[in-house]
Amino acid sequence: MASFTASDGVEIAFDDLGPRDGRAALLIHGFASNRNEAWKRTGWYAAFERRGQRLIAFDLRGHGESGKPHDPASYGPERLVGDVIELMDHLGLKDVDLFGYSMGARVALATALKHPDRVWHLILGGVGTRALESSSSGEFMAAAMEAEDADSIENPMLRSFRQFADEQGEDRMALAAMVRGKSAPVTQDDLFALNMPALVVAGARDMLAGDPQVLADYMRDGKSVTLPGCDHFNAIPHALLKAAVFDFLDGMMDEGF
Repeated sequence: MASFTASDGVEIAFDDLGPRDGRAALLIHGFASNRNEAWKRTGWYAAFERRGQRLIAFDLRGHGESGKPHDPASYGPERLVGDVIELMDHLGLKDVDLFGYSMGARVALATALKHPDRVWHLILGGVGTRALESSSSGEFMAAAMEAEDADSIENPMLRSFRQFADEQGEDRMALAAMVRGKSAPVTQDDLFALNMPALVVAGARDMLAGDPQVLADYMRDGKSVTLPGCDHFNAIPHALLKAAVFDFLDGMMDEGF
């Protein structure tokens, strides 16, 4: 494991694998996950190795082997974007292919909006129209993380996230602080301002995401893929997601994909 210290003192753990020539891909995992669970166990490390492309994956603050502050102020969007850019600076990378899934997609999108010159291709997985909706679910998720007993959580989706966090051995108080961090909703104008090629991809059964096509349509150079038979969780390891991402990166995706 490698790590660096962010400007506010939080340690960020990461992996940096593969050849140093050519473009690098930087991957950002989702809520309550980590780089090993989201990307290594699901075959993405091996897939990028076969592809011959440099892969960088890090644990978001509050997750995995990174630092886990319990103050919601440590998890604002500016701070999360700052971790991405500071990691790139630490590695001497001018720009990357940026791929985020679920909450990681929101961090990737915020990074592309604030630093468009640092993102070569943008890939947003596990998101769709719901990214444009304001949500009050953060406090409910925080309460689920703070509950003494996971079986006491009535909402099935919240209970599944809590159980997943427990399975990963995550710091639940850090996760609760993270979802209480303030974030601004994304607008259609924000999406239209993006000037890099972008892919929005989600499973056909992903009720957490919504329709990826609608989101892509707001982007100047946006494409979308809907993965048949996939939901929010089983899409990550699926070969269809890997095919969509690599076809997009290689410029081989046509409008009829």
